[in-house]
Amino acid sequence: MSSTSLFTAHSALAPYGWDQAWADQFAPYAPEGLLPGRVIRVDRGQCDVMTAAGVVRADTAFVTPHDPMRVVCTGDWVAVEPGGNPRYVRTYLPRRTAFVRSTSSKRSEGQILAANVDHAIVAVSLAVELDLGRVERFLALAWESGAQPVVVLTKADLVPDAATLAHLVQDVETTAPGVPVLPVSAVGGDGLDVLRAVVGGGTSVLLGQSGAGKSTLANALLGAEVMDVQATRDADGKGRHTTTTRNLLAMPGGGVLIDTPGLRGVGLWDAESGVGQVFSEIEELGRRCRFHDCAHEREPGCAVLAAIDSGELPHRRLESYRKLIRENQRIVAKTDARLRAEIRRDWKRKGAEGKAAMDAKRGRWA
Repeated sequence: MSSTSLFTAHSALAPYGWDQAWADQFAPYAPEGLLPGRVIRVDRGQCDVMTAAGVVRADTAFVTPHDPMRVVCTGDWVAVEPGGNPRYVRTYLPRRTAFVRSTSSKRSEGQILAANVDHAIVAVSLAVELDLGRVERFLALAWESGAQPVVVLTKADLVPDAATLAHLVQDVETTAPGVPVLPVSAVGGDGLDVLRAVVGGGTSVLLGQSGAGKSTLANALLGAEVMDVQATRDADGKGRHTTTTRNLLAMPGGGVLIDTPGLRGVGLWDAESGVGQVFSEIEELGRRCRFHDCAHEREPGCAVLAAIDSGELPHRRLESYRKLIRENQRIVAKTDARLRAEIRRDWKRKGAEGKAAMDAKRGRWA
């Protein structure tokens, strides 16, 4: 069967993102009698796969290597056996994008949250004080994944007036250059049409902390009470984990949505280019510095520090940039011996500079 015929034969998968390119990727597995499908849920070595004939339950034992980056995850396109008890997933197709964070373990491991995503919707609640640093962290991971980030400010109906809402939107827009920032009220429906237009037709992953209103937003986008919703705590606006697994669901107006559990920890995972895109203005200023390896600390001719002094660049942005760069270097250094050596040399250099400064002070005081 040609890949064109294969695409047509499984056209019922079109609402889940099936296209000619996926048919081309799957073509080598068709002669084996395997079926194409998209993983809509993974749970303890089992997964639910949407095929042209409907949802099937399959075991992932054949594709569960020691590398956690290569396990089957929600959003994967897979080749699954046509029958059997148990039925097995034989392989997954090469991923177009992958949203990855570092695990909480001390080992150098990444965890894939979702695959083949076009848009990363970062849900941020307006019911609590904005944490711009956390927004920047989510955006770094989103850019690194290859998806287009979208920041959705949920619970906009709780903001007392339009002027305050406009100010909050502007704060986030400054934090998220090149990213759409949309205030939305899932209760009143405000902003939902704009969000549907932005994310429709592709695959979107919904990200955010517990209590950010993700499940309520998911229900609004899906047009049904699909996800359970729990009230947030009045004391701090935080919520319990309403969603406990990652689920992929087709939206009625086109496109699919992957809802995720609330993320308490959002560790970077080799996200240097993502950090660079979040802080694009700092990267651009850095190219104007006198020294190409300027650390933007005390160097003469530093364009970044000059922008801080002039008020062009908020000091908070530079501190957040430094923090995420350092964190990312630590993650990469766990598997990169050359980078570990560079970091050690940098520590020694800074230590020597600090010692020299103290010696100079003591000399003046003597």
